[in-house]
Amino acid sequence: MTVSMGRALNQALADALSEDPGVLVFGEDVGPLGGVFRVTDGLTARFGESRVFDTPLAESGIVGTAIGMAMNGLRPVVEMQFDAFAYPAFEQITSHLAKMRNRTRGRVSLPVVIRVPYGGGIGGVEHHCDSSEAYYTHTPGLTVVTPGTPDDAYRLLRDSIASPDPVIFLEPKRRYWAKGELSGAAVPMDRALVRRTGRDVTLIAYGPMVATALETAEAAVEEGWDVEVVDLRSLSPFDDETVCASVRKTGRAVVVHEAAGFGGYGAEVVARVTERCFHHLHAPVLRVTGFDIPYPPPKLEEHHLPNVDRILDAVARLQWDDEVVGGYRA
Repeated sequence: MTVSMGRALNQALADALSEDPGVLVFGEDVGPLGGVFRVTDGLTARFGESRVFDTPLAESGIVGTAIGMAMNGLRPVVEMQFDAFAYPAFEQITSHLAKMRNRTRGRVSLPVVIRVPYGGGIGGVEHHCDSSEAYYTHTPGLTVVTPGTPDDAYRLLRDSIASPDPVIFLEPKRRYWAKGELSGAAVPMDRALVRRTGRDVTLIAYGPMVATALETAEAAVEEGWDVEVVDLRSLSPFDDETVCASVRKTGRAVVVHEAAGFGGYGAEVVARVTERCFHHLHAPVLRVTGFDIPYPPPKLEEHHLPNVDRILDAVARLQWDDEVVGGYRA
């Protein structure tokens, strides 16, 4: 079945609500309106306002309420309307949601999912296009995942709702309308996937940049590069095994993300890959990221976001020699 990412997320929520009466969905405008991006469209009509409902514009209160519900046996799935709208709830997330299991020595778990539409590419302004993943991955106690395809959107959200611990579920809003097949394949939520095999260089991407990396890999063929693409899927925990197996095979790597480069999530990826694959590397691991600036106005975002040309430029800087074997650079 071919569906958009938005529809896949809607189906995942509907299936979870159908199967478990303890699942609740709430947030700003997620009720009758169906959310800003219509991800929750039709759920209130189907399951009633006691299970899918609107909240006041108070993100800290939304997350605090979810924590209390989870402590009493429910499974709340809450939506932060836009990425930067989640910041007022940051104290609840980092001080309580992430730490409750440790604080109670395992006696209290908090099965809460926080859905966060994130990233740019929709012509939005600041506070609507942040890539805030590094804040969450730097917080022990949180699982952080982000789908790059509709199939992963469905499966990762179902697995997140079933998790006994809190999950930050980052939804790449620019990909809500991208379509793909729902395969039904079961892949553990903490595992990365090789989306395209190659032998010359590994592109490491996640969320909105997975499609861009795959587009780059196709364009790279004309340049003589055979590019492998790894979709991280889970940002925390990190799948060292899959990522490092790819890099050890290719000997070169580029990490791609929309967020600013300085202190960004890609720095952690580069460090882990370098530490574990140093003797297999033919060149330093490079990054292609957003610039170190506040998110730009809509007319300028195309220059800010990583694209095929910028990624190909990074690949070209990976200390290639002039030898060509079998049509590809050695």
